[in-house]
Amino acid sequence: MIRTQIQLAEEQAHALKQLAARKGVSMAELIGRSVAAALERESAEYGERVRRALSVVGMFKSGAPSDLSVNHDKYLDEAYGAH
Repeated sequence: MIRTQIQLAEEQAHALKQLAARKGVSMAELIGRSVAAALERESAEYGERVRRALSVVGMFKSGAPSDLSVNHDKYLDEAYGAH
């Protein structure tokens, strides 16, 4: 475990203290649980965003040349040279 300090507004500290007492745990335990839940939720949301992004890969045609990833500099030069 790593010991750390945080700053809370008075109202937050008071509400946390009351909630911790009702749950029969320390404020540190309650804060640790909250951090764990927030990290788990963020990880799940990130995983869902990645899954959704990957689900559309290859679904659409852009009309770009099939060798664009290899010859991108050539096509960029042509595009700028056209102006």
